[in-house]
Amino acid sequence: MLRSKPALLNVLVLSLAVGLTGYSSAQAADDALFQGLVKQGGIAALVDGYLEVCANDSRVGPVFAHSDIPHLREKLVEYICVLSGGPCEYTGDPMDVVHGGLNITEAQFNAGVENLQEAMARLNLPEATQNRLLARLAPLRREIIYR
Repeated sequence: MLRSKPALLNVLVLSLAVGLTGYSSAQAADDALFQGLVKQGGIAALVDGYLEVCANDSRVGPVFAHSDIPHLREKLVEYICVLSGGPCEYTGDPMDVVHGGLNITEAQFNAGVENLQEAMARLNLPEATQNRLLARLAPLRREIIYR
């Protein structure tokens, strides 16, 4: 079970967040990624798996030290739903604001991505679905590292 350490909020958002400011209407109109995620257990299951992996990872755990995990989970589900073309609304702050002052390193960011890959593998997401999600998340890197 997940620990409710407030610290997990920032690391999870750090590695999953994908600045919706750059999110295009073409991506929103294409819900194939959303449908693929739903078929494999859903976005909530992916986020839960990701949070579990992060909770047990000493490389990223300290970033989550002051995070509200239930809030983080809610915002990550919203974010990935919108990002994948689902019928959702993201109600959180922009990624650069969320990560401001955290000084997340490139190594921590990469660890978060590895954790997401592990969570996707645990759900047996097809490689094509994994790659599509990672490609949509990749632009966030510049909004997260050293903010």
